[in-house]
Amino acid sequence: MELNNTDGDLGIHGSIDGDAWSLLNVEDPRERTILRLSAMGRLRQQGMTQLFFESAEPTFDELSPAEFFKRFPEGEYSIEAISLEGDILFGDVMLSHVMAAPPSHITLSGTPAARNCSDTLPVISGPVVIRWDPVVMSHPTIGRTGPVEIVRYQFFVEIGSTKLAVDLPPTVTEFEVPREILRLGNRFKFEIIARTATGNNTAVENCFLTR
Repeated sequence: MELNNTDGDLGIHGSIDGDAWSLLNVEDPRERTILRLSAMGRLRQQGMTQLFFESAEPTFDELSPAEFFKRFPEGEYSIEAISLEGDILFGDVMLSHVMAAPPSHITLSGTPAARNCSDTLPVISGPVVIRWDPVVMSHPTIGRTGPVEIVRYQFFVEIGSTKLAVDLPPTVTEFEVPREILRLGNRFKFEIIARTATGNNTAVENCFLTR
């Protein structure tokens, strides 16, 4: 699951990888099919091996967190596929409603970040070092409370069509934006994602200006 704490939306993501298959079925903990895919024609002969998907992410005004979690209950989701040889392939994954708290106390070279990209943005001169506090708690209002283990942070910075993405270990809570990126303009958007051991993501977005 992925929570965008800034925009106020939730979505479900999936990644499936393995031997070649022609038919795939995913069931929720109540044994209800929520996804079924069938390769046809030449693609069926070739077989599929990898699948990544993201659901739509309506805002909380359209779909509240409570309704979202009701739609996708906690528990074991079963994956079953038919290989090209006709064998049955199995897999399962546990879905948790414990979401990490959003990365907080974000600073840019010592200057506090704005509340959001629509707010008055800090103007940074010189190197841009973005820091945040380690995430150690579950989200205070969304999802179920419980222990969280952050396995990595993902950091993104973008300007126009240029986007830099970096994976950081859980012990690293800062990133210096490369000068090569800063030379591309003066208004930048960045995103920090905290990923838990259960595969859930909590993201925050913000912006800054440079001189």
